[in-house]
Amino acid sequence: MTNEHGIQPVRWQNDTLELLDQRVLPDEVSYLELKTVTEVASAIRDMVVRGAPAIGIAAAYGVVIAARQRYTESATDWKVLLEADLELLSAARPTAVNLNWALQKMHQLVTGIEDDPVPVLLTEASRIHDEDIAANRAMGELGAALIEPDSGVLTHCNAGALATGGYGTALGVIRSGWQSGVINKVFADETRPWLQGARLTAWELLQDNIPVTLLVEGAVSSLLQTGQVQWFIVGSDRIAANGDVANKIGTLAGAIQARHFGIKVMVVAPTSTIDMATPDGKSIPIESRDPDEILAMVGKGIAATGSHAWNPVFDITPASLVDVIVTEKGIVEAPDTAKIAALMRA
Repeated sequence: MTNEHGIQPVRWQNDTLELLDQRVLPDEVSYLELKTVTEVASAIRDMVVRGAPAIGIAAAYGVVIAARQRYTESATDWKVLLEADLELLSAARPTAVNLNWALQKMHQLVTGIEDDPVPVLLTEASRIHDEDIAANRAMGELGAALIEPDSGVLTHCNAGALATGGYGTALGVIRSGWQSGVINKVFADETRPWLQGARLTAWELLQDNIPVTLLVEGAVSSLLQTGQVQWFIVGSDRIAANGDVANKIGTLAGAIQARHFGIKVMVVAPTSTIDMATPDGKSIPIESRDPDEILAMVGKGIAATGSHAWNPVFDITPASLVDVIVTEKGIVEAPDTAKIAALMRA
């Protein structure tokens, strides 16, 4: 459960879940040891771990921790006791569909276990973790194959190893494209208010000796106008059945600007991010966070006293603005309901 780049956002060591604390990157590389399900839920909610695939993996290990504790409490009633823990994990981040996808997989196993649940559940959590890394590598190759030589790319937020089991979705494509030589310029916007682009994406790329140029979101149009960018490449926290994409706030603006300047939009996400039970983007719940994240930066107030703030974490990019969705099962060009359904049946 590692990758050649050495970035491990989630790891299981000595019967303990360890999460790379992404709140303190890039200044500090620090792991938190989580030994209770409450700690895991809090870490997901408080952005210690973020990115839909990584959240799902962390939640799967969280179920292992919870089942171990509940089985210790009662070898006969542990399944009943576990239900509250599953609900606690499910409520941690409402938009990222991988969270409930992973919890459902773990819950399906729980129903058939009669003895100590830890060995079976740990094997499944490890499988989810390993399969995510493999899927990222497959998506990296598929996405890079669509990019013409000597291309520049822009990415938003962080959809790299830090947001997944390893390697990354959007950054997986960028890594593969850089290695094959088709990508020669990489741009990343800062991504306010948590600065995932500046703190995380730039840090990841520099670990691989991939040069990156940062810009504020307000400069995206000016960048695209220069002709240096041919693809806008992002990840996703949930994709609806019709191809609408929920991703970090600002993705919609980037897609609109890309369409205006004739730049292609690529969304890279595993099929676990596609929610066939959600018909369209209007049906996706959008998480809002504390207004203070907008009103302050690094603990210092930056707004006039008395100002209010609106802080949605995600936005919805309509399928009509997406040129291609890249998954581990294949690509969907000009996505719509029929094409997404065909992909999921494959």
